[in-house]
Amino acid sequence: MTSFDSPPTLTAWRALLAVAVVFVMLATTGWTAVRHQHSAAPREIALAAWARDRTAGHSLPGTDAPAYLLAHFFATLTAGQQVALADKYPLVVGNLNGAPVTLRYRANRHALVRARDEEQLRTRDAGLSSDGRHQAALRLERFRSLLAGDRQILAFDPSGRGRAAEVFGDLDRARRVSVVVPGVDTDLLTLERTGHRKNAAPVGMAQSLYAAERAAVPGSRTAVIAWADYTAPAGIGMDAALGKLAAVGAVRLNALVGALPGTSSVSLFCHSYGSVLCGVAARELPSRVSDIAVAGSPGMRADSAAGLHTRARVWAMRDGDDWIEDVPNMAVGGLGHGADPVEPGFGARIVSASGAIGHSGYFEPGTTSLSNFAAIGVGAYGSVSCSAADDACHRGTPGGPGA
Repeated sequence: MTSFDSPPTLTAWRALLAVAVVFVMLATTGWTAVRHQHSAAPREIALAAWARDRTAGHSLPGTDAPAYLLAHFFATLTAGQQVALADKYPLVVGNLNGAPVTLRYRANRHALVRARDEEQLRTRDAGLSSDGRHQAALRLERFRSLLAGDRQILAFDPSGRGRAAEVFGDLDRARRVSVVVPGVDTDLLTLERTGHRKNAAPVGMAQSLYAAERAAVPGSRTAVIAWADYTAPAGIGMDAALGKLAAVGAVRLNALVGALPGTSSVSLFCHSYGSVLCGVAARELPSRVSDIAVAGSPGMRADSAAGLHTRARVWAMRDGDDWIEDVPNMAVGGLGHGADPVEPGFGARIVSASGAIGHSGYFEPGTTSLSNFAAIGVGAYGSVSCSAADDACHRGTPGGPGA
């Protein structure tokens, strides 16, 4: 794919620039796909044991079964049988689309307790390097944090760099669900931050969006998911310039959305490399997804919004100080992610990002970028502030000028 209206000479120049940028990134960051890998043994062992086990005289279903079949399986069990499985196989049940949401919360709490205790031992392991003990200490603090209070952990896997997802609100009763899809360097250690960087991390983004949605429509039955349940690129290296991890993550995102309880409408809020993932996922998204909103996007692996092949509304924003603007919007030999979603010719609804702070500040309270996200999330489309470049961004939306 190339930019849809670039002259040939400009296209060639931007292609060379894109390749140069990639090789500079590789020289400074390395091949990040190989780095920071750990054994996935605990979950693999649990999956193997699950496959051999039985309950109520029947074999347990395959973990790759469709969500509706898994939901039916759990519906046939008594409450006691459900709890027994969650307590015995927390790393399985806690990540099983189709399992009751509250049961997944319980399972993941058990999995976190086990992970915390194992990491506590690792911090005292004299056989580890000082760096290894430091990493163990960081992971221990993360597990302790996720266990604090009554947090609703929808997914948790400590293998490798780790994955997780957290819910804000009542997912079972929500009429509208927002899913925050973050970008590069998302893992267990970067899942949440404190201080002035809080809202640049997935949990802070979701918390901020949930508060803004409730303020936009008080009493609304909404829920927000901080979805860090895919393997994101580690650093601005080759993985970030390619679409492989986005393609794998897209399968996981579509599985999550398809398995959400009830009939809620779903909106995706995709930041940075997360927008690449959302673009790849778009074609297979369930029809319940009404909106895809991207911020700070390097491209969505499509030449246009129409090329995403989705019935969902596509929204895009970018702050004027976002460095992603300087990244060439190309696709050359698999490198790069295609056209710029905030270019009018792309066909997305371009909305204001006023007040956002650079590349990671779209979810800061008090910003127009956050209020726009909140309005989209609760379906208050008439409250969305268009960008000056697209004063027709309300076209065809309920309550908007083009309705």
